[in-house]
Amino acid sequence: MAFKRVGVEKASYETPEALYRDLPRTPEAVPGLLTHQGDLLRWYAEPKHLGAQDIALELPTGTGKTIPALVISEWWRQTKGVRVAYACPTDQLARQVAATAAREGVPAVVLTGDHRKWLLADQIRYDAGEAVAITTYSTIFNSSPKLDPHPDLLVFDDAHNGEQYVAEQYCVKVSRTGDEFSDTELFDELLDILAPGLNELSLRRLRKADAEAGARESVELVILAQHDGMAERLAAVLSGLRRPWMFRYAMISKVLASCLVYLTHSSIQIRPLVPPTQENRAFTDARQRIYLSATLGDAGDLERSFGRSGIVRIALPEPRSGQRFLVFPDLVSQDDADALTEEITRRAGKALVLAPDAATALATADAIAQPGWPVLTKDDVKNGMEAFSALTRGVCALASRYDGLDLPHEACRLVVIESVPDRDNLQERFLSVQVRAGAALNERVRTRVVQGLGRCTRAANDWALVIVRGQELTRYLLRPEIQSALSPDLQAEIRFGMENSRQTTTGDVLENVQAFLDQETSPVWREQAVPTLNTLRASFQRTPPAGSEALAASAAAEIEACALAGHSKWSEASSQANRVANLLSQGGDATVGYRAFWILLAGMWAYRAAAEGNQSLLATAHQLVFNADRTAPGAWVRALPSLPDAPPTDMPPQDDVAVAAAASQILNQPPGKLGKRLNTMVAGLAEVSHERYEPALTELGFFLGAEASKPQGSGRSDSNWCWGNHMWFALEAKSEHKKPEGMVPHNDIRQVNDQLKLLAADRDHNGIPAGSITAIISPRLAVDPTGAIGAAEHSHLVHPDTILALAREVDHAWTDLIGKRTGQDATRFPQLVATVFAQHGILPSQVRDRLTEHPVTNLGTPA
Repeated sequence: MAFKRVGVEKASYETPEALYRDLPRTPEAVPGLLTHQGDLLRWYAEPKHLGAQDIALELPTGTGKTIPALVISEWWRQTKGVRVAYACPTDQLARQVAATAAREGVPAVVLTGDHRKWLLADQIRYDAGEAVAITTYSTIFNSSPKLDPHPDLLVFDDAHNGEQYVAEQYCVKVSRTGDEFSDTELFDELLDILAPGLNELSLRRLRKADAEAGARESVELVILAQHDGMAERLAAVLSGLRRPWMFRYAMISKVLASCLVYLTHSSIQIRPLVPPTQENRAFTDARQRIYLSATLGDAGDLERSFGRSGIVRIALPEPRSGQRFLVFPDLVSQDDADALTEEITRRAGKALVLAPDAATALATADAIAQPGWPVLTKDDVKNGMEAFSALTRGVCALASRYDGLDLPHEACRLVVIESVPDRDNLQERFLSVQVRAGAALNERVRTRVVQGLGRCTRAANDWALVIVRGQELTRYLLRPEIQSALSPDLQAEIRFGMENSRQTTTGDVLENVQAFLDQETSPVWREQAVPTLNTLRASFQRTPPAGSEALAASAAAEIEACALAGHSKWSEASSQANRVANLLSQGGDATVGYRAFWILLAGMWAYRAAAEGNQSLLATAHQLVFNADRTAPGAWVRALPSLPDAPPTDMPPQDDVAVAAAASQILNQPPGKLGKRLNTMVAGLAEVSHERYEPALTELGFFLGAEASKPQGSGRSDSNWCWGNHMWFALEAKSEHKKPEGMVPHNDIRQVNDQLKLLAADRDHNGIPAGSITAIISPRLAVDPTGAIGAAEHSHLVHPDTILALAREVDHAWTDLIGKRTGQDATRFPQLVATVFAQHGILPSQVRDRLTEHPVTNLGTPA
């Protein structure tokens, strides 16, 4: 027997592309690199890219990121003689990548899950640099990473969704019920510790056994740095916990004092704003980190997600990745959206349902599946999508799985996507809803939507139907600023789908769907639809959303500020947070909410510095919190507990007017009479008929502290709410639009355009007060395109559910105040009214935020 050869000489391939030709690929391997894949490998081989510490490679969904990334990984392993790790979001995707590596001739081992179950032979091959380790994000971002020695090259697949898979490792979650992090007693114990950071109303609602209907999704914020000793009390509890919390707490224990706490009735989440990945040696020791992304974005979201600044980007012109026909059932006139979705699913034979949460996904799947069809869930496809692909008929329901699902060609021809995935965690939900910092989240939300739309078009010659379900997602895709940030391909498909859904009959939609499904045997789709799509595509170009440049510029400063706070360098962190706010000011209105959030953090961190000895910063802290309140849309800053010894702050004049009017009515009107009026108001706003709805709308204005009335004469609004001459609302009720399908007609939009001018004439006032609005109250999702073009900037579309929720909140607030009025000093009672109104979110400045989410100008596309 001959002696074995010992030692391996380094290969001498000059570039990854040169190595690819010599890989021992199997007969099942792809025939060769696609043009754009080769281009990417050549660009990567440039010296400026090879020497970068952090580099992002963009290859859109369905265009083949895995093979170029594996070739680069193998090139590093062979030519540099180093260890390489390729990280995937999930175990399933890791196995999928390993299968591709085997097919393409790249030696690889799978090191996922419990490290104690890893095969010793596989570990040795990785340690010796003989194979690429295919692993998961959670293996890297771990309190005790077991990939040791650490990798020299780290590749992160699906990095565009990195925030979801990185930040969750730095988040301690405690739930009331329903998941692996459930512990009611622990939840209550933490809530007691956090109580000083919550206002009276929020704490009362969180302590109730059952969530109030209107407050179920509301997110509260507690900033630990604001409250003396709170972080220490939390640490005393969290440090004694065992599985499943002990590992997550270990990830944030050193930065706990800088963490933010988000609370809902069902969950408490404790996490830093930006994950402190600089503390993770398995991550930072790598000579290079490569981020594979479907989109590199424009606003620095990749940097925030991984806690790394200075990421170099390589983006190629976007290749084609298949063709989609989008259907919007909620825009089809005179139709039942559920019934239409069910019929389309029956014709397609199979459907993949994607939604932000499991309950919504499963409910939709059950609703559209035909009798006898199997409905698969995540448990059925945890090891791969083969079980679903093999079905002739069936539905697969998945939550938050916008990545890593390959269902090409006949595997599935229909995706049903429901709801906007903008609240993947409580931090996202708080920033989106309360802070109105959507610009800071838009990049990742758009990416999730785009990923979801492309699950069944995995090649240039592939095609699939997409059903866009639900008011929220339909409205989201109607917004011009969302559409313009997408690729020309997708802009064209959305525009074409919308125009072939709205003002269209069910029969026409189904005829179009059938033509699309029959395209391999019938020329109708190719001859009638494809030319239009090509023309549309040529007319569009991608435009970065407003505020993107400012957000990109601020990302590095945000990471630095959070790192300083994590090391308890409070004064420096406050200064850096101020720098973030200054950079964000360049984004104008698009970034004003996020800017206010950072001004608040600067104030709280300055307070922590003062509390720990630097008393000179106390006045600065108070001024910064005041500035945050004045900058923030709405009054969410004011709803937080004040800093100790904070000077009183003045409210906007319209809020002062409302508080004074409400206080006077509560003190001077019989409680029984007010209670009856409140009941009648809420009941009326739950009705459809204008005879009951319109008077109730005026009553709502009264209880909001406004001069509320229905103006006389034809063509006038149904109710005007005026807080002196400081702010006016003119409201047009279209409650008898019984169904959400269809559009608000042009005449309705024209009718509201001049209402504020008429109101100014009625009040003999010169000009319209700043911040005044008009609102069309209708369940419809879209407006006539011509009407949208001519709509005034102050015009907004408001769903009746929004008005009803506001009315119920008003009822709660007034009932609370009526119960507390006995024995109150008339001079001090207005302050109590102001506090209760602010806590319930019904001050005029807060109500304006509720009613201005959907400007009419954003709800129509050119005809």
